[in-house]
Amino acid sequence: MPFGHDMVYSLATVVDLVNTSPSTGGEDKLTDLEQLTEFVENRQVSGVGELGEADLGQVRALREAFHKVFTAPDQPTAVIRLNTLLSGTRITPRLTEHDGHALHVHYFAPGASLGEHLSADLGVALAHLLVEGEWERLRTCSAPDCGHVFVDESRNRSRVYCDSRTCGNRMHVAAYRARRRA
Repeated sequence: MPFGHDMVYSLATVVDLVNTSPSTGGEDKLTDLEQLTEFVENRQVSGVGELGEADLGQVRALREAFHKVFTAPDQPTAVIRLNTLLSGTRITPRLTEHDGHALHVHYFAPGASLGEHLSADLGVALAHLLVEGEWERLRTCSAPDCGHVFVDESRNRSRVYCDSRTCGNRMHVAAYRARRRA
């Protein structure tokens, strides 16, 4: 995929955020502040102060907005949905070095809430993906019992499962067994 480390990391973060939603076919993995704090720590979201119930509500709404971008039926719809999401942020690009990370760009305004921080950083990463003509890399898992989203980073854009070790393997084993029965 022709994108830098920061963008790939932001895309992975938006995927992880969306996949906490019951909209992807699983259980809600963002039901309380403890789970939100765990998400922030696991994804190493920087510049976050104390989290409250308002943050939880904003991030839960944000993940549904991002889910709608991933599941848009076409690129123009994805652009409209992403522009709507980005219109609610104060995007303030600035270069920064922190926590041992190399120089990189943050897009959120200083003092922004967690929701605005994620909207700006993750939304800009998705915007770059769309601008580069890579909308088709936003995918939903092809396994019939899985609705997780992912970004197809393969060279030939051929990935169809969110995780080849779980969904992919399960579907390949099922196809093999079906062939053996026939």
